[in-house]
Amino acid sequence: MRIAITGASGLIGKALVRSLHADGHETVRFVRRAPAREGEARWDPGSGYVDPEGLRGCDAVVHLAGAGVGDHRWTEAYKREIRDSRVLGTAAVARAVAALDEPPGVLVCGSAVGYYGDTGDRAVDESAPAGRGFLPSVCVEWEAAAAPAREAGIRTVFARTGLVVAAGGGAWGRMFPIFRAGLGGRLGSGRQYWSFISLHDEVAALRFLIGTPGLSGPFNLTAPQPLTNREVTAAMGRVLHRPALFAVPAPALRLVLGELAQDVLGSQRARPARLMESGFTFTYPGIEDAIRAAVNK
Repeated sequence: MRIAITGASGLIGKALVRSLHADGHETVRFVRRAPAREGEARWDPGSGYVDPEGLRGCDAVVHLAGAGVGDHRWTEAYKREIRDSRVLGTAAVARAVAALDEPPGVLVCGSAVGYYGDTGDRAVDESAPAGRGFLPSVCVEWEAAAAPAREAGIRTVFARTGLVVAAGGGAWGRMFPIFRAGLGGRLGSGRQYWSFISLHDEVAALRFLIGTPGLSGPFNLTAPQPLTNREVTAAMGRVLHRPALFAVPAPALRLVLGELAQDVLGSQRARPARLMESGFTFTYPGIEDAIRAAVNK
């Protein structure tokens, strides 16, 4: 297959490209600078430009680009960047694929379990409505921006990803050095649910969504059983053979993170109902196996 990918330099994008290349597939990585090597094409999400030549002949497009939610404190300017990088980028890609004479068979768009907002102890699947707050509103706009592709008859999938367990980047990547130093512990009360997924299963799920005809709409990319932050903390300590006794009080998180703290302390108990009903099998469904896979990568 020939597959176009935005966000190919990110944690998930890099792993997806490696996996596809290992199986002999061709990728076109869309970059915002001038293309510097074979297999790259230019795009500019802010202006809406996507090089159509990079999309020609592609069997699938995977759109993963977006500003990191936890990379900076949430000033109004950075919240605008989080929103625009997703909504404008998705609209640009959707319009570009819809305009092709021979469009790809599928567009897989990144999204997030942040769609559901704070669900407390309540388990939710893809049938649940959007929550309230900044991240749910971003996710709603993000997915709606793909309308041109859907209206053109392109199979469109939304990968609502949870917290990716990986040592090499993302939110989880920041935790590994802390726990290895013996300074890890729960955040706030620790009772909030975390919907996690191993990096291996994230990539496998994306490939499953690309390659399975008939699948469209939202899919939660999370392990089957979400766990509380307290349970995750304990598992990190066991796997890394370090104490996990420290705790970061909620007021301290709010002081350091600002508005972002409400999402760190919030609870998202999302389950991958549609993924499992479609026949996907997880390699690392449990948290300890997911952490070990990240450590041994």
